[in-house]
Amino acid sequence: MMTPLRIAVIIGSTREGRAGDRVTSWFAEQAARHDDLAVTVVDLTEYDFPASYPAEPTASIRAFVREVGRADAFVVVTPEYNHSFPAPLKQAIDYAYDEWQAKPVGFVSYGCRSTGRYAVDQLRTVFTALHAMTVRDVVGIDLLAGEPTPQCTDELRRDASVLLDQLRWWGLALRDARAARPYVS
Repeated sequence: MMTPLRIAVIIGSTREGRAGDRVTSWFAEQAARHDDLAVTVVDLTEYDFPASYPAEPTASIRAFVREVGRADAFVVVTPEYNHSFPAPLKQAIDYAYDEWQAKPVGFVSYGCRSTGRYAVDQLRTVFTALHAMTVRDVVGIDLLAGEPTPQCTDELRRDASVLLDQLRWWGLALRDARAARPYVS
C-alpha cells in the first residue's frame, strides 16, 4: 500500500468575514473523496505571525514551516484583493524556503468577476522563484455567482477533480524524485 500524498490546503486570507474558510471547506471535501490523499487544512489565522520579519523565527513561524515541510503538495486558496493576493499570504510564504522546493502547488482562487486569476498569476511567479512547480489548471470561483456548495455546478467539481489529478501526478513524481535524489537549488 502506497503512503497517501500529503496535501496542505492553505487558507490565504486572514480577513474577518472571509469567504476563504468556506471555499476551503468545499475544496477539502472534494479532496477527501480520494483515499490516496491525506488533506490537512492550514489556516493562517491560527498562526501568530509578527508584524515584521524577525531576526530569529518565532514559535508560530517554526510551526508553519513544519507544516509546509511535512506536505508533499499544496493547494493555496486565495482571494483576489485589488488584482493581487493578500499580504499575510506573502508573509507566510516567505517564512519557508527549502520546504517549498520541488513540490507542486495548485490554486483555488476566488474574487468578483475575475475569479482570482490575477492573484494566481502573481503567486505562480512567487512559487517559481521558490523552486516549486505550479500545476496548470485552477479552480476559479466568481463570488458574484455564489460560493461553492455541496450542490455546486458540475463545472466547479470537474475543475477540482482536474486540479487534484494534476497535483497527485506531480506530487507523487516529485516525492519519488526527492527520495531518490535530494533537490539542490
